[in-house]
Parts: sequence; structure tokens; C-alpha cells
Amino acid sequence: MAAREDTSEPDIPVGQVHMPLEEAAWLYQADQVRPEDLPTTAAEALASGVDGPTLCELAGLPRNADPRDIRDAFEQALSELGIALPSHNLAHRYALRRLAMRFVAEEPAPAELASDDWWELEVETAEERAFVALIPPCVCCIEYTLGLDEETWEAQLRIAALALASRPTVGPGG
Repeated sequence: MAAREDTSEPDIPVGQVHMPLEEAAWLYQADQVRPEDLPTTAAEALASGVDGPTLCELAGLPRNADPRDIRDAFEQALSELGIALPSHNLAHRYALRRLAMRFVAEEPAPAELASDDWWELEVETAEERAFVALIPPCVCCIEYTLGLDEETWEAQLRIAALALASRPTVGPGG
């Protein structure tokens, strides 16, 4: 297995933590994970050999448990495992990069990217700025903003997504 360049911010002391659990922490901070999915993430981490008392408790919670109880258990389990939650801004920057990677892989259609959530993000790199600048605030704005030149926009969006996806600046896995 090839070594990865460590470009994550901040350094997270995770040792041998299950990667999906660490990624879930980042996506949780970016409001990209539903609380009802966290018990399954905990169960998967337990199955991979990660262990902790609150992680066991979280894995045993039903999907329809009170979301506050799930969130509290998740945050406590992360703390017990030495996983620090990133700042909301870093987590959102990671989610933006992840969105770019998914777009490059042709998962969401270009119109599905439209959201005003990204306009409030404090971007820090030229690649982030270029990608966010091409995301319309809503689906109805695509035609208004782009006119009939949707092909050019999609091509520019793909170029910006490739640039952002190729330069990881934040995220789990350090």
C-alpha cells in the first residue's frame, strides 16, 4: 500500500481508528450525516475491532432513538477514542471537497449541486473558490444564471471539481 501525503487539518490523534468512523466525525460536523445513521457506523466500527464503552452503547441504540441521545453518545464515543471533532468550517470544506470528488465520479448530476449552503462557506483555497463560484444557489438559478450555455458551465464545473479533488487540503485520514 502506498504512503499518503499527510495534508489533513488539524492533526487528529486517532491511532488505529476505523476510517469510516473518523470520516463520519468530519461529515457529522458538516451536517452531512443523519443521526439515525450513527448507530450503524458505530456497529461497523465495533465489527472492525474498534472498541469503547460508549461506542458499544451507541451501536445498540435504535435508529429511532432521540437524535440528541445519538449525538451525545457519538460525541462521547469519539472523545473516548481520541478523535477530535474538526471545526465546523474545516468540516464543511472537507464536505465541499467530497462533493467535488463525487461530481468527478459522476454521482450527482450538475443540477443536484445547486445549493446556497456553499455560498456561506469560508473557502481558503483558489480551488475551493473556483468550485463554489460555479455552484448556483438553487436549481431555478441554473437557467437564469447560465442561459442556454449549460454545456460550458458543466465543463467548467468539472474542471474546477477535478482541481479541488486533486488537492486535498482538509479531511480525515492524516
